[in-house]
Amino acid sequence: MKFPKRPVTALSGSAFYQQAAGYTWQQRDSLAVREILSGNMPAFFQKFVPIPVSAQTADGKTIQATFYASPDYVSIGHETDWARIPLTPMAAQQLADSLGCFLPTRKIVDAIYRQASVKLEPLPLYALRDSTPTFYHHHLMIEGQRQGRKGLIAGIKKDIVLSSKVSQDPRPNRVAIYGWHRLNGKPIQPLYTGHINWYVDYSHGIRLMHRKIKVNGKWLDYTQVLQDPELKQLLCDEEVCDFVRYRY
Repeated sequence: MKFPKRPVTALSGSAFYQQAAGYTWQQRDSLAVREILSGNMPAFFQKFVPIPVSAQTADGKTIQATFYASPDYVSIGHETDWARIPLTPMAAQQLADSLGCFLPTRKIVDAIYRQASVKLEPLPLYALRDSTPTFYHHHLMIEGQRQGRKGLIAGIKKDIVLSSKVSQDPRPNRVAIYGWHRLNGKPIQPLYTGHINWYVDYSHGIRLMHRKIKVNGKWLDYTQVLQDPELKQLLCDEEVCDFVRYRY
């Protein structure tokens, strides 16, 4: 992945949360998007990880594919002072579009969990869930639990995901969330569209995928994969896989 070079004067993770402590969700989103698109991300986040997947065609042939996932959730800052930033799906989609990425599906989240080298037990909180200071507090809790272990990490957040449940939900402006796997591999959060799209809490995370997927040795855009009757099962385990992006 090629990202803009991080500005020397960019905010650290702790400084971002100090500045955003009293912000509305719109202000917090805007600041995060501006910082990230300027290159304000820790260097380790920019090294995407290959995740192999496979599927069977109707005639019994095996399709081999690889997608590339960010090693952690969207973060701001530098190597010694960085922080994970929960965002609305609108901000997440803006980042994905600008960086040549897409957001995961339920199946992708499960595949990442299986591949992860650092699996951590979820850390639920129950008070002030949508408070910006709580976002930072939860990040620090995860870091205390991680204890410096490096590699693809999972089990620490509920993912904002692409799901046909968003387009099929009779209520407008939904966000789909899924994941937060326990160490037994079972997610706390089933696929859920009960929240309006501007709701964000400390448990939400944004995982980015490179939008190009290698399928049987050929590079395809993720929309080609999701919209193909046979290939879609590589990335999506829902009956309908027609929701490919959020609107902002």
